Amino acid sequence: QYKVEAEKSKMGIFFQAPGDKVELKKKVTLLRGISIIIGIIIGAGIFISPKGILKNSGSVGMSLVIWAACGVLSLFGALSYAELGTCIKKSGGHYTYILEAFGPKMAFIRLWVDLIAIRPAGMAVISLAFGRYILEPIFMPCNVPEFAVKLATSIGLTAVMYLNSMSVTWTARIQVLLTFTKLIPIAIIIIPGMIQLFRGETQNFENAFEVDGIQFSGLPLAFYSGMYAYSGWFYLNFVTEEVEHPEKTLPLAICISMTVVTFCYVLTNVAYYTVMTAQELLDSDAVAVTFAEKLYDNFSMVVPVLVSLSCLGSMNGGLFAISRWVMFYVASREGQLPEILSMIHVRRHTPIPAVIILYPLTILILFLGDIYSLLNFMSFMRWLFIGIAVLGLIYLRFTRPDMERPFKVPLFIPAVFSFTCFFMVFFSLYSDPFNTGIGFIISMTGIPAYYIFIAYDKKPKWILKLSDSINRSLQIIMEVVPSEY
Repeated sequence: QYKVEAEKSKMGIFFQAPGDKVELKKKVTLLRGISIIIGIIIGAGIFISPKGILKNSGSVGMSLVIWAACGVLSLFGALSYAELGTCIKKSGGHYTYILEAFGPKMAFIRLWVDLIAIRPAGMAVISLAFGRYILEPIFMPCNVPEFAVKLATSIGLTAVMYLNSMSVTWTARIQVLLTFTKLIPIAIIIIPGMIQLFRGETQNFENAFEVDGIQFSGLPLAFYSGMYAYSGWFYLNFVTEEVEHPEKTLPLAICISMTVVTFCYVLTNVAYYTVMTAQELLDSDAVAVTFAEKLYDNFSMVVPVLVSLSCLGSMNGGLFAISRWVMFYVASREGQLPEILSMIHVRRHTPIPAVIILYPLTILILFLGDIYSLLNFMSFMRWLFIGIAVLGLIYLRFTRPDMERPFKVPLFIPAVFSFTCFFMVFFSLYSDPFNTGIGFIISMTGIPAYYIFIAYDKKPKWILKLSDSINRSLQIIMEVVPSEY
């Protein structure tokens, strides 16, 4: 400890008393765990995914089945992660589970793909939804130009990145406010939609399961859209070390959260179809806006503003979670990431290096594609490796049967979940070969990257010195120090 502090002093940063720590502290109870999961899941997905699910499923009835199925599937995945999180009591989520089951090579490939593609693409998808909805009131009733959407997206993303770099307090305060706004547009959609349904407005549900309309080749992409809307159930596992009584808290928080979210999502889509025809939903670039125009008339301009705030909350909360992502700390501890990425500012206690590295990648990706192409591109990689992590649970059951498992799920749950993940992934190569093919190629680049950056231990001394010099220089410029997690 004294050696580390003395080294910081030599660098001219500051000298810290041994008892003082620069750290990110968390204490997660059951209620906080539920709020984390629901707060992260409910956001942009419910306003992005309905069109993608209907387009690729082919009928109103099948789209509702997929919404419910994705909720059940997400519950299966979450319960599988609950077992992983209680028997592998280390933070880091996907990365740690793959590392424990399949070793450092597979874990690094997962880390590599997540850092350069999955996280930036996921942030780009949410940001594009924000850009579109924030401009809808300005351009009504005309379509919003794509360049204007991407310009507004870039401005919003830059503002969120800056906020996350400058102040933890203001980031958290704004997130609390935006979390409450997430539930308002959901209520505005569900309540009047249910009133219309009870009044007998059921004509849009006639012939809901027309066989001719069902597109089996598009089902993997429909599941991608659905699973994207539910994504977030795994975030609590990233901070397992900070969860109180994880063997009880994790599974209980997951079951309660997923039940609430699935119920809300299915009701929201029933409300959509009560007011809109399937074709109107497919023709809409902003489903919530079309819903509001048909039901609220002059009040309709308020809905896209509320939805854009919901998306902004997802952007801010997502970046807050990702940049403070425990996987950065765990991977640095394992020697698979530069230490600079796990450091935080000495005064602001914000993870500036992690924010900075995500920013240019996200900006680049959002200008390269639209919401649905980026969603397919990201989903291929995300669900491939989540499927591998859950497959690791089954593998550990046989290779390490004596491992302590305070919470244990029936084996069919991880089996069904991992099989469905691999079904989505491999069949999507047929359904959308371009975007998912790019995802596959990026995943494969992790193999040579592992051997170049990790496995090859005979690097010339000048490279090691250069790397150390760059790390020290960046640490001084950004005024960051290692965080003791």
